[in-house]
Amino acid sequence: MNIRWFYTQLWHVAPPLIRRYLRRKKKKSSAYLEHWGERFGAPLAKPVQQPVWIHAVSVGETRAAVPLAAALKQYFPDAPLLLTQMTPTGRAAAEQLFPDAQCRYLPYDKPAYIRQFLDEHRPRLGILMETEIWPNLMHGCREAGVPLFLANARLSEKSQQGYLKIRPLVAPALAGLRGCYAQTAADAERLHFIGASNVHVCGNSKYDITPSETMHACAAAFKQRIGNRAVVVCASTREHKGVDEAALLLEAWQAYRGDALLVIVPRHPERFQTAFSLAQQHGFKVQKRSDNQPVAADTQVWIGDSMGELFGYYLAADIAFVGGSLVDTGCQNIIEPIACGVPTLFGPSIYNFAAACRGALEAGAARQVFSAEEWQHAVAEWLAHPADCAHYAQKAQAFINIKAPARVWRIKSLKRWHRIGVDAHNMLLDLKCDGEMHKKCYGVAAPCCLASLYSAFHCKKAV
Repeated sequence: MNIRWFYTQLWHVAPPLIRRYLRRKKKKSSAYLEHWGERFGAPLAKPVQQPVWIHAVSVGETRAAVPLAAALKQYFPDAPLLLTQMTPTGRAAAEQLFPDAQCRYLPYDKPAYIRQFLDEHRPRLGILMETEIWPNLMHGCREAGVPLFLANARLSEKSQQGYLKIRPLVAPALAGLRGCYAQTAADAERLHFIGASNVHVCGNSKYDITPSETMHACAAAFKQRIGNRAVVVCASTREHKGVDEAALLLEAWQAYRGDALLVIVPRHPERFQTAFSLAQQHGFKVQKRSDNQPVAADTQVWIGDSMGELFGYYLAADIAFVGGSLVDTGCQNIIEPIACGVPTLFGPSIYNFAAACRGALEAGAARQVFSAEEWQHAVAEWLAHPADCAHYAQKAQAFINIKAPARVWRIKSLKRWHRIGVDAHNMLLDLKCDGEMHKKCYGVAAPCCLASLYSAFHCKKAV
């Protein structure tokens, strides 16, 4: 049986089930019922024409697209920008970060929906951020002559094992990419094994993100509200299999004796009220960011119930903990607090940011803990010994300085692909990579200056 035919048949029966699923999600966030037509192939009222199109599934990928979009603008100054997402939080982040772009949901992978999307926008090119593999979308772009790239790509061992089970479906789709630009050599090898070609190791674009002036102003406002107190931020806390990370942290925080303010920032807005209630249940004096009131001197926990202000929380922090790591969801972005120069802690589950976590540990820029109790002890230790805390802050800044790009952005190869449609691996990119050459590019024996989509990535030697 042709596995893609079977996959496509499933999409003929999937939409009613997806609608039911989204209605259930409404109980947590009403935003899941907004803009339904965009998800299910309905025509858009005023679609931008011939845009540069970037697909970023949610918040983290959308933030990672900021430096890429800025660089693309230099080479396609007259092209409109189209941002697509799959989650309400991702869409909200895109509307905030890209006010001049058209932001919409990417339709689900039913061929009719994909044709409608491509026909109404006719993108000049498309870029999928990180790990977005939609077979019918990829085949549709190839048939429509839309050059498609996978940028900042990563693939965990667990995900690789899943994709290997359906390799006959994903390998032909990946083969149609004009270029695949992986974060690490391990990611590149795993992507190659599931069928990607033209894979190049170009580093993680999230190292290129710096807090904006708006976020610095946000942090200053937070500090004014908080006053002269130490601030411990636990950001992007998650719930997994009935275990709420915020609950673990709050329970451990009961052993703390001091006047530091604990700030809990849940990853998803539907968990804001839950975190507030949990803090009350644990006997803490608690306030919300949304009350727009000064934080009282006796307030012990402050709930960061806002979207798009994560850098503001980090910049206001003395110590940061990155959520999604005490529960088994693979960790959220540890690069963000480190980029803010904040001493950073994270838990044992790190598969989404394994390379960044290992690098930060080796550089002394962060510390790993294996329980909420160990987190509380580490925080208390740093608060009691400011010199140790300052040491981690210095190491954090040094780590980011090493990782940050030191070259002018080049995307001339992308412009050439758009004009003449030449395969990525046959293109020379006018990009200086600090004089270093890859010894191995999966699928192509070539220097790393060949066929790179995004020169803001770190070009490293592949091993």
